[in-house]
Amino acid sequence: MMIENIIKKQRQFYNKGKTRSYDFRMKALTRLECAIQKYEPLMQSALKKDLNKSSYEAYMTEIAMVKNEIRYVKKHLKTWMKSETAKTPLAQFPAKSLIVSEPYGVVLIMSPWNYPVLLTLEPLIGAIAAGNCCILKPSAYSMHTSKVLKKMIREIFPEKFAAVVTGGRRENQELLNQKFDYIFFTGSVSVGKLVMEKASKHLIPVTLELGGKSPCIVDKTVNLKLTAKRIVFGKFLNSGQTCVAPDYLFVDEKVEEQLICYLKYWIQRMFGSNPLTNPNYPKIINQKHYHRIMGLMKSGWIVEGGYGDSITRKIAPTILTKVKKDAPVMQEEIFGPVLPIFSYRRIDEVIEYILAHPKPLALYLFTKDQALEKDILNHISFGGGCVNDTVIHLASSALGFGGVGESGMGSYHGKSSFDTFSHKKSIIKKSQKVDIPVRYQPYGKIKKWAMYHLIKY
Repeated sequence: MMIENIIKKQRQFYNKGKTRSYDFRMKALTRLECAIQKYEPLMQSALKKDLNKSSYEAYMTEIAMVKNEIRYVKKHLKTWMKSETAKTPLAQFPAKSLIVSEPYGVVLIMSPWNYPVLLTLEPLIGAIAAGNCCILKPSAYSMHTSKVLKKMIREIFPEKFAAVVTGGRRENQELLNQKFDYIFFTGSVSVGKLVMEKASKHLIPVTLELGGKSPCIVDKTVNLKLTAKRIVFGKFLNSGQTCVAPDYLFVDEKVEEQLICYLKYWIQRMFGSNPLTNPNYPKIINQKHYHRIMGLMKSGWIVEGGYGDSITRKIAPTILTKVKKDAPVMQEEIFGPVLPIFSYRRIDEVIEYILAHPKPLALYLFTKDQALEKDILNHISFGGGCVNDTVIHLASSALGFGGVGESGMGSYHGKSSFDTFSHKKSIIKKSQKVDIPVRYQPYGKIKKWAMYHLIKY
């Protein structure tokens, strides 16, 4: 009943039209910006409790990105809100064609536990910028961060505009049974399917930010030491609990041994000889996922890591070789600090393997060969990615981020967020001074000839 009341209040407030003005949106974004600054220490403390993120990693991968997103959106919002003009055919003369961005209304944002600040507040920024009212549902797994977010949003916004609903499956089910104007979901493929099924009952449009097995490809032309450094960063960031982390790696057989040596070197340089004692190394979110990831290590030959601590829920960065393509570790998104490595002789083998599986959320290619780069980018469909780096495409407000196929639908960040939470309304504004008669009966050959020429742009 509480959730129904919040939605009712938000719909009544939205219908008053106050959220549509530029001034309202800018004030709301500024209020959120100031609150993030104020709550930054509490967010860092909560992220430490939930995931053992260091203050630096919490700032770099979550808080700083949210701050940058707000600055970017505020800078461009006035331009985005302007009506766009479109070409008008001669048959409509004299007239003006417009595309107007309008908010959907009351939207639901469901966020995951792995980056609970970033993946809750970035969509919220887009929803506010587009003029919507919003209900946020952060994950119950990251309970400390969810409490901080709820406290912050309650302090700066009235419930009739933005509210946070906490809880677990019962609250999720209750929210998905409601009629929202838009649903934005970030999480697993399995839950994403459930969200889409529920949304279909009310014909609610959705954005699904999901995941999948994101490949990394390394050829023999690259600087292997630098390549290994960037792979270790992207794979083991947040202890591998990143939706765009490299999930498995293909490397040219001529440089496989060298690359593995450098990967081991950088793991020890970054995390120490025993990563489990590193105070800045994140932990796995809960026991269920800890034991799931530990079980996946049986899929291959461990050449680095391979151990964990069930009490602290830390798992050492792990590299697997001699993995079979049908092994358990290759049947699901790993979402943890385990990296299976395969060698290849011909790049065609790699392309064939990737194309035979669901389209990934990300793809990473390390090469100096421009022909190879073009071949990979033209032949393989994926949400987004990098050439000669990992995960950093996620950090740009100028680039839309999203999946394709089973890795998701829709995108956000910057202008893409504004567009995602806006309905594009097409309008023709017609003059009453002149009225071309070709569309009216009675019809004839002359009118048919005239219509053929007048429908051109």
